[in-house]
Amino acid sequence: MLEAVDTISVLSTDTQLTSITAECEAGVKELTKSENLTEQLIEFIVSGEYQAGSKISEPELARSFGVSRGPLREAIMRVEALGLVERVPHVGARVVELSQEKLIEIYAVREALEGMAARLACINITDKEIDALQELLEQHQRYIEQVDGASYFHQQGDFDFHYRIIKASRNTKLISLLCDELYHLLRMYRFQSPRKHSRPTTALSEHIQILAAIRERDGELAELLMRRHIMRSRLLIENQLTEDINK
Repeated sequence: MLEAVDTISVLSTDTQLTSITAECEAGVKELTKSENLTEQLIEFIVSGEYQAGSKISEPELARSFGVSRGPLREAIMRVEALGLVERVPHVGARVVELSQEKLIEIYAVREALEGMAARLACINITDKEIDALQELLEQHQRYIEQVDGASYFHQQGDFDFHYRIIKASRNTKLISLLCDELYHLLRMYRFQSPRKHSRPTTALSEHIQILAAIRERDGELAELLMRRHIMRSRLLIENQLTEDINK
């Protein structure tokens, strides 16, 4: 009799474990689905497929992606945390609109924080990472030559360069602020903005100088060059803002 009770107990435990395992697997699948949705939403917003200021409709997105509302809501919350979606009273969630005033503020923050990242990178970056950055800039040089200096940012080359330096700082807070909160907003702006704000040949030259300072482990110079580089981009935006106001 005792053996029978033990057997029932074991079977009951096995059933519970199977149920828990199934729930965990379902949870992992939902999480993975949510992460994939997040990536898709980011790219649709950055590329302009979901236009700035447009309303985010959960029923429409759920039908479009063929998913339930649960993982979709989780994905929207993640995109909102990145600043790509905002909540508006009596409207709901909508794609953020990037005014030039907001961009000037973002670039001012970048100027300070990326300068610090460049300084820290001089201490923490590996020789292998420096060589990879050199190879990246050589690729950028070939691309600019192919398009006869028409663009640089079309393939996100500029942000790839900055992104790697930020990562090389090894400062988790800086990485979070610059790569999570600002990175996609800047990609969105670059992807959708007029090309008159870009300066391909000059930007590449400045990148080369920044990398040379990092290779020499000259933190003070690297910070100065990075801050100056971002400041010049900010001034382009400010000049455009002044032109628009005076029209």
